[in-house]
Amino acid sequence: MATKELKTFTREEVALHNKDGDLWIIVDAKVYDITRFKNLHPGGASVLLDAEVAGQDATEVFYGLHRHEVIEKPQYKRLQIGVIADEKSVIHGRVVGELSKVPYAEPTWLSTGYHSPYYTENHRAFQKAVRKFIDEVVTPDAVAREEDGKPPSASVVEAMAKVNLHAMRMGPGKHLKGLELMGGLVKPEEFDYFHELIITQEFARSGCRGYGDGLMSGSVIGLPPVLNFGSDAIKAKVVPDVLSGRKPICLAISEAFAGSDVAGLRTTAVKTEDGKHWIINGTKKWITNGTFAHYFTVGCKTEDGFTVILVERGEGVATKSIKTSYSPTAGTAFITFDNVKVPVENTLGGEGAGIFVMLSNFNHERWVMICSSARSQRLIVEECLKWTTQRTAFGKPLHSQAVIRNKLAAMISRAEAVQSWLENITYQMNNMSYKEQAKYLAGPIGLLKMTSTKYAQLTATDAVQVFGGRGITKTGMGQHIEHYHRTVPFDAILGGAEDVLGDLGVRQAIRQMPKNVKL
Repeated sequence: MATKELKTFTREEVALHNKDGDLWIIVDAKVYDITRFKNLHPGGASVLLDAEVAGQDATEVFYGLHRHEVIEKPQYKRLQIGVIADEKSVIHGRVVGELSKVPYAEPTWLSTGYHSPYYTENHRAFQKAVRKFIDEVVTPDAVAREEDGKPPSASVVEAMAKVNLHAMRMGPGKHLKGLELMGGLVKPEEFDYFHELIITQEFARSGCRGYGDGLMSGSVIGLPPVLNFGSDAIKAKVVPDVLSGRKPICLAISEAFAGSDVAGLRTTAVKTEDGKHWIINGTKKWITNGTFAHYFTVGCKTEDGFTVILVERGEGVATKSIKTSYSPTAGTAFITFDNVKVPVENTLGGEGAGIFVMLSNFNHERWVMICSSARSQRLIVEECLKWTTQRTAFGKPLHSQAVIRNKLAAMISRAEAVQSWLENITYQMNNMSYKEQAKYLAGPIGLLKMTSTKYAQLTATDAVQVFGGRGITKTGMGQHIEHYHRTVPFDAILGGAEDVLGDLGVRQAIRQMPKNVKL
């Protein structure tokens, strides 16, 4: 299809087309003929026939009401008939693969003029490649699926598998051996937790919370117990299935009877008389990816306490979607196990060792959630800085109001504080064994998750106030703010409630108090 040739006009020429049957406007040095469109305009034709809009430069009016992506849509882009002579368009939205120039929109290590002791040139090259991949492959699907509620598209899952993103999201480890990571950009033995942090934070930039959880986040928390505690035979069967994206796995611990109180769950596993199988009965609730998972990492009550067992979807396993405050694309499920027969070889970590299996898994799960929470807060900071710059109130930019600047200061401070503490903990993870992480980092990670999610909710509330009515509208200028405000409680609940994690951090600190220290 041939590209439409655009003509050049002067502003005076455009000004002549200011009537009902002959209506042009200028937006960012581009000329649009909206004569036939005006009656289709969602805001009504009268807005476009206003004397300050018809035949005039409507750039400020347009960006006071619409996001940039609106004018990039094909149905509106085709209305452009020309450009203004000797002028250039300067406004753009998010550029695929590029860093944002908005202050505080990127973490310090990615900001021009700043330095970091944590990241290498390989991390920087890796970040650039991951951002390009996510902007081009993941984000368009995220926006579409967040809207229709369907699971992430198979094409996205397959594209991620080709560059082994699923494997990298499990963190450093033996599971990466022999794999080509991101087209060979990083060697498996050099992949560290900062690489994984980059992946998680780049995913969070899409601003689609339900989709983010739907894109195999269940596998991120459900597969590590298999990797760390499964037999060689189990790993040989399950790991390739999950990392290829063909057969997702999920973590099935929470119940209607037991959330943070893991030891209080009621799903039971009883051995058959010959001792060769488990018979599992019970229910699980709020299980991310449960509706489309093939494997389930299930916490069960057994004769010797708490045991974790790998269950494959089959006879006796039933899943039902649960409606939550975010998109059903996350696959949140209620699961029923009705006399499900499972080989005892599927026991992960040994009979009665379930608490250790889960506690060792929680650190990584909560750390991943902090990575996402920190980056999501930064997205809100960017949205608010853009809005307060382009929104006019009382004849001045919105940021001329001291109360607005105060809110922005608080948002920025929270985002920076969480990111700094997160990077410190990530550095410790890189220099500790798995066992040392369990010993030293459970408390700090719990406290940071509590801090991050509390900060996130404060930022969400502030952002709604900054955007006003648009902050509670699902579409338009405040769409990311509304979505964030509606879904931010998920981070405060999933992986352990705030109060429970805060208490965990303090209890760990108290246990480490030296006996001979007094005031």
